[in-house]
Amino acid sequence: MIINSKERLETVLDAQREFRALHGRPVTEQFYREKTAACWTRARATPAYRDIGDYSWASLTALPVTTKDQLKADPWRFGAARLDESTKYYETSGTTGRSTPTPRLAADIIWNTVSVASAWGEVIGAGDRVINLLPSDVVPAGDLVTSVCEYLDVPVARAYPFATGISDWDRLATLVANFEPTVLFLSPGVALQATGLYLRRGQLAELSRSVRSIMLLGEVCVPALRTRLGQWWGATALDASYGSTETGTLAATCQAGGLHLLTAANHFELAGDGGPRPWTAPGTGRLVVTPLNLHARPLLRYDTGDEVSLSTGCDCGRVSPVVTVLGRSSDGQRVRNGTLSPHLVEEIVYGATTALGYLVEIDRAGTGFRLLLERSPEADRAGEEASVSAVRAAFRDRAGLDCDQVLFVNALPSTTKSGGSLKNWKRSNFRVVDTW
Repeated sequence: MIINSKERLETVLDAQREFRALHGRPVTEQFYREKTAACWTRARATPAYRDIGDYSWASLTALPVTTKDQLKADPWRFGAARLDESTKYYETSGTTGRSTPTPRLAADIIWNTVSVASAWGEVIGAGDRVINLLPSDVVPAGDLVTSVCEYLDVPVARAYPFATGISDWDRLATLVANFEPTVLFLSPGVALQATGLYLRRGQLAELSRSVRSIMLLGEVCVPALRTRLGQWWGATALDASYGSTETGTLAATCQAGGLHLLTAANHFELAGDGGPRPWTAPGTGRLVVTPLNLHARPLLRYDTGDEVSLSTGCDCGRVSPVVTVLGRSSDGQRVRNGTLSPHLVEEIVYGATTALGYLVEIDRAGTGFRLLLERSPEADRAGEEASVSAVRAAFRDRAGLDCDQVLFVNALPSTTKSGGSLKNWKRSNFRVVDTW
């Protein structure tokens, strides 16, 4: 986050004042009216929203949602600034189709950084040392982590283990030994791959010695996997954040492990059969968001396509709702008379076994499926039969489905291990086969 002008410094101070004033307090409708009016004005400068008319709260709530498909079809129609005015340029990972160009102005970066730092500052701070194992090119996750650490004055080292010629698993082990990080930021897929590799090498106990927190982002991460990673590393594993390249960060963790919607930076709605409605009580639906601080590409009532569940009463005491991301609405896969979703499969796999990964295979007719599990190097093979029984029972109890076969294998295809904004469930953990 480069502050090289009075204007940018004033933006930082404005963001600080706004988020500090709202920290721990309910956000009022008046605040949303004022912020969405400014969003509306910025949006009217774009071809996509040019004809929406004058702002009113009623006009906003009646505006049709902006869909992901609309944005992907012509992202430049939504731009409010010239490309040469942008401070950074990103693209989406393309896991749901072709990638979407996403330039960002300094204001976009500053507001998002300060918003996330206001949440993460309760989890990381003085005395911490961070290793950032997220990709640093094209997608913004790695830059976000580094910017927040710089803002919080926490030392950070970047070491994406797939940066060919720069960083790999051997280099990472040396870096951890020298830097002694207290916090790791990485995707769940990379965390599983690192865990398996260092277990096989007999290095995990030593490398995890200084680590107290594992901050997971870039993919949906279920509680069972966080618990399992915490056990392997002797640390607390947290769902660090949730968001997208298009919207910026929508939720961030608290000390108690709740993933809280950033209600001071976004206006949220839940979409169900009756269309989007402002969030007022616990419920489940598709998340629709109006980010309040997007400048390069303002979005109004953007349908994320993500199925979520919202709840209250987190042990941390925050009043903002806790979000559980159930996955993209397109991720569910019908099998016989039931549906397999990432959340369901991963809760079962990581809750009932010590597997380091999985692959779902389904026959072309959709009449049956089997599950391949990558065994942990420390696992007792004598206990695998009991794990298989537990997995099959869980699918029957929770999904009404009989899993035709559960097999433990020594290694799964490398496609199941992609991580850090590159993961698409159907592409990486799902395979259609003729027979097994």
